Amino acid sequence: MAPADLWIPITVGAALLQTWRTALQQKLRGALSADGAAFVRFLYGAPSAAVLLALWCVATSRLPPPPHAWFLALCATGGVFQILGTSLLIRAFGYRNFAVGTAYSKTEAVQGAVAAWIILGEALTPIAWVGIAVGAGGVLTLSLPKGGTTVGAFLRSSIQPAAACGLGAGGAFALSAVLFKMANFTLAGPDAILRALATLLATNILQTLIMAAWLARREPEQLRLAVSTWRGSGLVGVLSACGSACWFSAFALAPVALVRALGQVEMVFTLAFSRLYLREVVRREDVIGLALVVLGVVLILVGR
Repeated sequence: MAPADLWIPITVGAALLQTWRTALQQKLRGALSADGAAFVRFLYGAPSAAVLLALWCVATSRLPPPPHAWFLALCATGGVFQILGTSLLIRAFGYRNFAVGTAYSKTEAVQGAVAAWIILGEALTPIAWVGIAVGAGGVLTLSLPKGGTTVGAFLRSSIQPAAACGLGAGGAFALSAVLFKMANFTLAGPDAILRALATLLATNILQTLIMAAWLARREPEQLRLAVSTWRGSGLVGVLSACGSACWFSAFALAPVALVRALGQVEMVFTLAFSRLYLREVVRREDVIGLALVVLGVVLILVGR
């Protein structure tokens, strides 16, 4: 595989790790609130990100570039949007189920394409745009309730609270991705992966501080629970750091829109987990939705 295409396996790895992390995060809802479950992602993710950065520095014999005020401002702003997206996504799970909550948030591929085009000037080929649209149609099909792929079913599904939370999460994640890429590009040095890991560590530290202050004011008991649930929460943090390291690296190597669009393969992993592990029944809508997601990914890769 050519170095220019390394973002493809990195993105697939990010999607797989994110699916695993999200499933574990959902299980924590029994012990933590939505914001508490979001907090542990950053609390335990920051030390994990520090380890990843240290390992890369040792492997490459390079030091991370020094941070500066504009870099930290971008990390903080992107971090706030990511916190908002995580919180909305976890709330969406409470209205429907694991697969559906994730499906609505995956509209971030379309939202991210528009945001990256406006803010970063990232242009895509017409085939890639078609692939993004087809993939988005696939994830929305996967979100449909039992009853078919009719227009009425789609409209009923789209006005539920889960849709609002999922769409809001997708928009927040799309903006955070653009801001993280901007932060990466403000750092000095030729190593895109090193810059990505430095961006991840700075972001996770800032997110931990922001959410700790928020919880201390609004839900102080969640700070204690975040520590007492360290076994499950710690694994969420490790998976989050590893997945985010992949996302941040992919953003540094390819357009945000393509990375987020290819990341829709997460729905394939999500549905596989839902069916194989939770033993849920495969519906006709699931088969149609998966086919559209796969077709969208193929078009994106062809049109890149």
